Amino acid sequence: MDTATTSSALTPTAEYIHGYSSREGRRLGDQADTLAQLLHAGTAYPAGSRVLEAGCGVGAQTVHLLRSSPGARLVAVDRSEDSLARARVRVAAHEPEVRMEWLRADVLDLPFADAEFDHVFVCFVLEHLADPGRALAELRRVLRPGGTVTVIEGDHGSAFFHPAGEYARAAIGCQVRLQAAAGGNALLGRQLQPLLADAGYDDVVVRPRTVYADRTRPALVEGFTRNTFIAMVESVREDALAAGLTTEADWDRGIAELRRAADGGTFHYTFFRAVAVNPPAGGLAARLGPSEASR
Repeated sequence: MDTATTSSALTPTAEYIHGYSSREGRRLGDQADTLAQLLHAGTAYPAGSRVLEAGCGVGAQTVHLLRSSPGARLVAVDRSEDSLARARVRVAAHEPEVRMEWLRADVLDLPFADAEFDHVFVCFVLEHLADPGRALAELRRVLRPGGTVTVIEGDHGSAFFHPAGEYARAAIGCQVRLQAAAGGNALLGRQLQPLLADAGYDDVVVRPRTVYADRTRPALVEGFTRNTFIAMVESVREDALAAGLTTEADWDRGIAELRRAADGGTFHYTFFRAVAVNPPAGGLAARLGPSEASR
């Protein structure tokens, strides 16, 4: 992002605002490992089924997909070659016997034939896209009729903590505004049902997956409150200052307030997990009309 301290610093520059640093890779790993049981419960694909992970990043979720679906034929795609390289290393370290496919590709323009996959898995990707509906439509194109898509997204509006603090809330707001300026939406979780329905999917079921951490759950305090959420907010400090969204004093006070929630306080956050079905072509045409269904 532009380092100017004017509103021009909010001009969209990149879809993934957290960057591709090794620190961000560690944060993603902490998040995936800490929340594996919460986020992946109920996600298991049959042996022999062809599964697409769209936007695999550094492979943090890929490892858990492979563990929950032994025998599935997983194909992971990401637009960043560096992320794919890190993902290969991570999977090789955790699941050395697994064989899977890796491909550099954009989720908005996938190099696959129609109906090539039995299932699609998308986690923490749509929130970084300017047009998530277009991405869902492209994923439906490569998904066979009757196949399922699983989408997991967070929603920063669901962050509640004690002790509360207006500066902490403002710091979170900086992250939300910066992500919006980059073309994304940090509040996307609450929108999954209409997004999937509008993209032509059937049988859309969305369920909240809530994280609650206090001193009686030290693993969640460390793995999620500190190493995932607070670390994510901290990562946009320079961009928030450059955009003129806050001052150094206010920012530092906000982060201190967030840390109080980890030091004997409480923290709450909700993810949303959606599962939907790609309907048979006939059913889609009957519902949308021939011209719209053929798009």
